[in-house]
Amino acid sequence: MAVTIEDLYRNYGILADAKDNPGQHKDAYQVILDGVKGGPKEKRLAAQFIPKFFSSFPELADAAINAQLDLCEDDDVSIRRQAIKELPRFAAVENIVRVADILTQLLQTDDTTEFNQVTASLISIFKMDAKGTLGGLFSQILQGEDVVRERAIKFLSTKLKTLPEDVMTKEVEEYIFAETKKVLEDVTGEEFVLLMRVVSGLKVLQTVNGRQQLVELVVEQAFLEQGLNPSDPDTVDRLLQCTRQAVPLFSKNVHSTRFVTYFCEHVLPNLSTLTSPVDELDIQLEVLKLLAEMSPFCGDMDKLEANLKILFVKLLELMPLPPEEAENGDNSTNEEPKLQFSYVECLLFSFHQLGKKLPDFLIDKVDAEQLKDFKIRLQYFARGLQVYIRQLRVALQGKTGDALKTEENRIKVVALKITNNINVLIKDLFHNPPSFKSAITLSWKPVQKTDAIAPKRASTEEMGFGASMKKNISPQPRRDSRQIYNPPSGKYSATIGNFAYEQGSGFRGSRGRGFNGRGNRSRGRIY
Repeated sequence: MAVTIEDLYRNYGILADAKDNPGQHKDAYQVILDGVKGGPKEKRLAAQFIPKFFSSFPELADAAINAQLDLCEDDDVSIRRQAIKELPRFAAVENIVRVADILTQLLQTDDTTEFNQVTASLISIFKMDAKGTLGGLFSQILQGEDVVRERAIKFLSTKLKTLPEDVMTKEVEEYIFAETKKVLEDVTGEEFVLLMRVVSGLKVLQTVNGRQQLVELVVEQAFLEQGLNPSDPDTVDRLLQCTRQAVPLFSKNVHSTRFVTYFCEHVLPNLSTLTSPVDELDIQLEVLKLLAEMSPFCGDMDKLEANLKILFVKLLELMPLPPEEAENGDNSTNEEPKLQFSYVECLLFSFHQLGKKLPDFLIDKVDAEQLKDFKIRLQYFARGLQVYIRQLRVALQGKTGDALKTEENRIKVVALKITNNINVLIKDLFHNPPSFKSAITLSWKPVQKTDAIAPKRASTEEMGFGASMKKNISPQPRRDSRQIYNPPSGKYSATIGNFAYEQGSGFRGSRGRGFNGRGNRSRGRIY
């Protein structure tokens, strides 16, 4: 005979009246458990009554939890929400992992309100026993269905940082780190990014030793001991993802040497053949930006001279020679070389940073003809810079506030940063001997107040071209700088304004591609 509303209220009254000894009325509790087989009203009452007296009937614990789980899977969403809301009341010490495991599985719901209730219940039991709750979460991350794993990882990446310090103790954080390392043995690109966000935010890892441990995690994922297949977008994307995660971890005490070495030896030689994982991404610029950001934190490098040579050669490729003049001095028939300002900023900065470690490179390690060729290219590039800087300053003169926020002017502001940065670096290289003392802020990085005002444009004489060039370059006819390089209108937006740095996860396809290729799992309910 089906349990009715009256039966539920009557037996609830028996248990409530028993006060300190409800456990003596096992039959009454069994009636309440049977309420899950009734209609919608009976189920809603059962969802509230079962957890209320749960602790009084340890011998019926499994039956009570299973009855509540049946309600968590009911066809009526309001019944499910009520049952889920009450689940934390089952989370006694011996049941916390099981309840967390159940709630984690329930994250797969597509109902927004229900999902929010599951999240709220998980946070509730987190505050009861964080380590036990994590045990249930990581159990599903390691063994659960793909959708559950994905949502559990996202839960950790968004909710852990909201928990108070008395919940996120040192012991809890160390447990998170240990379990995350297990998960990282088999992840997709998106999962890797989210999990690195989780562990990077742990207070226990905010020491030099902690940061070094995080870098080691990234190194393991990056496969730096292997060569690079530039035509495989997944391989390229893996390297980009790992490097992006590593960059914020580097400092004067946590070195980027392994990554910088890999970029010099394996990436730069293949720069032009890299296959972008994202159609809109300028993969070459992205790679060069990452190298530039890492280079200040490079430690002692085994093959420093060889890697500086690779950077030097790549700079020669990107810094053109002046166009040849006709006998009458007119070069109007020759197409002006394209100046890759963004690329050159990155490469010059990286060369400048590594050059500090071998300051005699340009003097003793490069032959005279190469050095002469390099300085001709530098001089030509610098003259083109002067034209750009002058035009950009005129275009931005008098503009403030909202006027500088238009897309066109924002591009010009960035362009001015780039050209000024290159200007400073070239000036250093034209010192005799070359200097590596100037400091700049890369154009895409946040600007410090001291950098907000662009430095006064230096003339070619102020930059030291005259004194050092006379020794190496035969005199050439003097020409007006606009004749040497006159950039076409609209070039700023076409070539300089493309600075989309932080892309999405960038991984192609779904789980099963990218990092270690997790296979698809689908096992149904495993409560």
